[in-house]
Amino acid sequence: MGIRDRRPGAPALVHISVRPSAVGPLTLAVAGRTLVYCGFAPPVAVRRRMARAAPEWCGQILHSAVTTEALEEVGAQLEAYLGGRSREFSLPLDLRLAPLFTREAVTALGGLVPYGRTATYGELAAAMGRPTAARAVGTALAANPLCVVLPCHRIVGSTGRLTGYAGGLRAKQYLLDLEGRPLARGVRAAPDARWR
Repeated sequence: MGIRDRRPGAPALVHISVRPSAVGPLTLAVAGRTLVYCGFAPPVAVRRRMARAAPEWCGQILHSAVTTEALEEVGAQLEAYLGGRSREFSLPLDLRLAPLFTREAVTALGGLVPYGRTATYGELAAAMGRPTAARAVGTALAANPLCVVLPCHRIVGSTGRLTGYAGGLRAKQYLLDLEGRPLARGVRAAPDARWR
């Protein structure tokens, strides 16, 4: 799973689509073949976010009733993950919709909380070298533009209690319950299920 902050050259056409899922409707946005948004905000809010964070995409955004190959691939990987048939994603990702501190926080998730584990906001802050920034980490994770794919749902309160999640606490509980179960029959985990 390759993560990029910026892509040089001409901006790719951006397709936005809403897909039903086990955690509720997910808005997906792809630029070319790269996933730039997977979350719970409606398409109009995603467009506004793109206009602020990536003005080079203005005029390149289409709300897709027609699916693209990239949207189909994202949808298939999400369905496999949310159905317990996969533990990882292999998608090219672009984090330009995330503020800098959010980028730092979501990229630090991989080394701290592999599939089936949780950590606290304080532990994530410490892993980022900012041990007193637990509250700021919570705010940063709320701006994660790649929910589910970059697993901010694995971060819990200091007592282990579930706290805020863009998709709501039901969705967060669903994801944590899912990750606590073994893979569906006939499916093998990757040799190293840690997020990279």
